[in-house]
Amino acid sequence: MSKKNTDTSGLEIIETPEALAGQINKAEDFFVKNRKVLMGVGGAILLAIVAFGAYRFYIDSQEDTAQAALSNVVYDFEADSLQAALNGSGGNEGLLSIADSYKGTDASNLANFYAGVALLKQGKYDEAISHLEAFGSSDLLVEARAKALIGDAYMEKNQFAEAVSAYKKAVDSKSNQYFTPVYLMKLALAQEKANQLADAASSYKRIVDEFPLSSEVVNAKKYMGLIEGQVGK
Repeated sequence: MSKKNTDTSGLEIIETPEALAGQINKAEDFFVKNRKVLMGVGGAILLAIVAFGAYRFYIDSQEDTAQAALSNVVYDFEADSLQAALNGSGGNEGLLSIADSYKGTDASNLANFYAGVALLKQGKYDEAISHLEAFGSSDLLVEARAKALIGDAYMEKNQFAEAVSAYKKAVDSKSNQYFTPVYLMKLALAQEKANQLADAASSYKRIVDEFPLSSEVVNAKKYMGLIEGQVGK
């Protein structure tokens, strides 16, 4: 006959007042001995809650001001007045100021994206990369666009390995028939420049296999054939 489990220590605490009282006394002793530590921990938690609430209030109050400033400068950006968009005009703040002065707000985040695009157009690639890397979006299509632009900046700098890394992130962000084939073409070209020929052929093949209706298919087939000829496939 197997031995039954007779361990009832857990139930005893619930079922007998004496055992429950003993546990309460132990808890009281623990609190008395560790009162300073426990009060310190409790105070730290309360302070953290208060600090977070104050931070959110500050950010919320800043958001309206930042959004208003951003709405003014977007007109310059869309008119391709890049210098005015970046540095401000007519008493309005520019993208660089908004991104720096209102950190933590959605407007500051978006200003980093616009600034990155404008700086890329101006050929200021390091600054463009810095602002685009500071941007983040829950919209994966927009996030992918930012990563692709970072790849473009690295390509202009002839830093092909870094471009490959950025384009891979763009490709992996959210697959779709409109943009992913474009990013795969950029990735394949960067891989060719980085002498990663087998990887480049695979990227071209993905376009052919996964996006057969895309406008990039014709070139993807051509370049894939050229690479396969070089590597003897």
